[in-house]
Amino acid sequence: MMMSERTNRNNHNIFGHRMLLAAILCLFGFCLALGALSPVGQENAVEEKKPMRVTLLHADRTVQRQHNKNLQMLIGNVEFLYDSIYMSCDTAYNYNNRNYFEAFGNVRMNQGDTLFLYGDYLDYDGDTRLVRVRHNVRMENRSVLLLTDSLNYDRTQNLGYYFDGGTLEDSTNVLVSDWGQYSPQTKMAVFNYNVTLTNPQFLLTSDTLRYSTVTRVANIVGPSDIESGDSYIYSERGYYSTADRKAYLLDRSVLTNQSKVLVGDSVFYDEGLKFGEAFGRVEMDDTLNRVMLLGEYCYSNELTGTAFATDSAVAIDYSQGDSLFMHGDTLKMVTFFIDTDSMYRQVQAYNKVRFYRTDLQGVCDSLVFNSVDSCLTMYYDPVLWNAGQQLLGEEIKVYMNDSSIDWAHIINQALTVEQKDSIHYNQVAGTEMKFFFNGNDIYKAEVTGNVQSIFYPEDEDSVMMGMNSIEASKLNLYRKDGKMERIVFITRPVGTFTPMFLIEPSKMQLSNFVWLGHMRPLNKKDIFHWRGKKTEQKLKKIIRMEVPLPTLD
Repeated sequence: MMMSERTNRNNHNIFGHRMLLAAILCLFGFCLALGALSPVGQENAVEEKKPMRVTLLHADRTVQRQHNKNLQMLIGNVEFLYDSIYMSCDTAYNYNNRNYFEAFGNVRMNQGDTLFLYGDYLDYDGDTRLVRVRHNVRMENRSVLLLTDSLNYDRTQNLGYYFDGGTLEDSTNVLVSDWGQYSPQTKMAVFNYNVTLTNPQFLLTSDTLRYSTVTRVANIVGPSDIESGDSYIYSERGYYSTADRKAYLLDRSVLTNQSKVLVGDSVFYDEGLKFGEAFGRVEMDDTLNRVMLLGEYCYSNELTGTAFATDSAVAIDYSQGDSLFMHGDTLKMVTFFIDTDSMYRQVQAYNKVRFYRTDLQGVCDSLVFNSVDSCLTMYYDPVLWNAGQQLLGEEIKVYMNDSSIDWAHIINQALTVEQKDSIHYNQVAGTEMKFFFNGNDIYKAEVTGNVQSIFYPEDEDSVMMGMNSIEASKLNLYRKDGKMERIVFITRPVGTFTPMFLIEPSKMQLSNFVWLGHMRPLNKKDIFHWRGKKTEQKLKKIIRMEVPLPTLD
């Protein structure tokens, strides 16, 4: 029994020793495998972080400094190589322990056949990859030339920058600034402080500018001015293509051409084709003729002499002390026979036209002003108001004299109405009427053709005495202090006088009477609120016979 127990105990110990030995062997094998792998990984990590060294290719003479064994002086036709970049100079200091060298005299650095850098002095740090060039610095990148006195070139970023004044030239432009940078890889340049871009056809001055030497587009990112002949641009943000002289401008940029000024939230201008477009709160001001166009969109072509505004369009004539404000769906100005002695302009407004001036208001469907005869013609249900007088007809012509009204001509279905109170109106109707102005007020009217009138004479206390209802073929009407004063009949009149208490309501209005006070613009803001005629207030459609043409029967 004891022998059996001892045998079992011995077998158990042998098994335990074997298991322990196996575990130790496995752990040892794992450590050997790990140790075998670790040195390779560590070597690779060191090699990746290790910077490239500057290599000396040639020097006529080498001088070793005794006081500094790491400093080597190189004299005569010195050449270095670093990462495919060649550098040469007359004399150099090579610091072996720092991966750094300095070059003096006729310094040249070239990368392939595209980038060349010259100067009187250069130092290069191989660890930071920063090149510093000083005195008579010249960088050449294909057709781009950069000149300065101090230049730093960061090879990691592939970026050269100067900070003490410099000049960049390409095939067409010369850019000068106090501070600037240029990337040979992206061909983009950035300039700051006292920037000027000179082109044979224009001059651009700015405080901050981005420029591409490939597209030759200047990106305006600060207050900038562009002058070209009679054209002038001010912008704080936008793009200007120096190749075709096209400008895309933002942030209320200003375009000035002779006496015309164009302002908008965004502006496009083609200097070659001489036309511009503006979007958003646009102002087009002709300071010579003292006329302004406003709208959400404006277009101007200097070669064709055409300009128009739409979307909340307003024309403002500020040639007189009292400005006239006119609105229509579209406002257009056309110049004929440009640059000739016969040049004249037309201002056209169409679709729901309304205008306001303190002394004159009007409504019509379309309107044309011609500078040849200084005539403003109102078409399609035109209505004109002056003080308490309402004028209307099929067509109204207003003749101006130095922007003030000289006289007005109402053609066909002419009617003038003066409101006395809520129910009494002085009325005159005829085939046509001519109204003559003294300053801003009507003082006389000539009425011809089937004249009809209703007139309420007043006594000395301005009390209406009765109603005159008269017909004639022609009469003259006189006004004073904004009121109808008297009527003079040129031909024999036919009519009656009716005392106030005997007037029949049905006799108080002419057959074509209409009072359109609800349509009248009340102020310069009210020109945007269209109020048309009611159906019963519209003029009658008259079919006129055509004159027969002669025949050769």
